[in-house]
Amino acid sequence: MPEAPLEDNGSGLAPAGDGWFVVNVRDAQWLTSEGGEKRATGAECNFESRKAEFTQLGIRIHVLAPGESNGLYHGENQQEDFLVLAGECLLLVEGEERPLKRWDFVHCPPWTEHIFVGAGNGPCAILMVGSRGGEWQVRYPESEFAARRGASAAAETTDPDVAYADFEPSRRERPSAWSQLPWS
Repeated sequence: MPEAPLEDNGSGLAPAGDGWFVVNVRDAQWLTSEGGEKRATGAECNFESRKAEFTQLGIRIHVLAPGESNGLYHGENQQEDFLVLAGECLLLVEGEERPLKRWDFVHCPPWTEHIFVGAGNGPCAILMVGSRGGEWQVRYPESEFAARRGASAAAETTDPDVAYADFEPSRRERPSAWSQLPWS
């Protein structure tokens, strides 16, 4: 297997083709949607690209400021696992709220409804890993519980484009809390 070339896409390095590669989180590509209403908020380091998508396992790091969610409360047909790398957050899961801190691990079997909301006094960094097998399916419930944290879809849907229709797209840039994170 050849080494994949890396290219700068404007917010860091991403693979420009298939193959193995090494990239440091400080140098990798980032997308951010911080600082506004009607956004799936926070920032994420995504190690794949349109030119080189991972077919078996999705992996990224998501950074949340206090009060920001990483998206909308949802359940999907794939297993997902999460590890808090830095800071604090709240896990909204199956109608319950759980505080999490550094090194807390979360396992979500398929169809577990969940989302994360930043908490504490600074940014939270979460390693997110999800399996990819078969056709991906998702459900965004209308949830009064998640709405209290600004993380509910306006109406139940299985279409991400509908769930996020009023949200602004992400920008290619590093999170504003970059200097407060453990890798800076």
